[in-house]
Amino acid sequence: QVQLVESGGGLVQAGGSLRLSCAASGRITIWHGLGWFRQAPGKEREFVAGIRWSGGSISYADPVKGRFTISRDNAKNTVYLQMNGLKPEDTAVYYCAIRDGIPSLHYRDYEYWGQGTQVTVSS
Repeated sequence: QVQLVESGGGLVQAGGSLRLSCAASGRITIWHGLGWFRQAPGKEREFVAGIRWSGGSISYADPVKGRFTISRDNAKNTVYLQMNGLKPEDTAVYYCAIRDGIPSLHYRDYEYWGQGTQVTVSS
């Protein structure tokens, strides 16, 4: 089983930046798809960004395009989400996830999840 641990969340003012990290353990291959999702209270979990472990198939949700960047460091078994120009509407618990297949925009397609890290953006 793959295990994921997110870190890097916190409180930041609008316009600020945060970098989230997702440390993975277990066997991860180039065929795995990795994604960042977020969920605010009372709302469904939504896709933020995705990447293959190979580094290809990068995608972003429209609200974060141009502001967020997903990347991975194979040597460290870590996936990152660099978040710039944060807005109050970005406030949510952010989760990383891995599935045994290509990256997907649908959270139900992912098998393994981290515990989440809180991101709060103040006005």
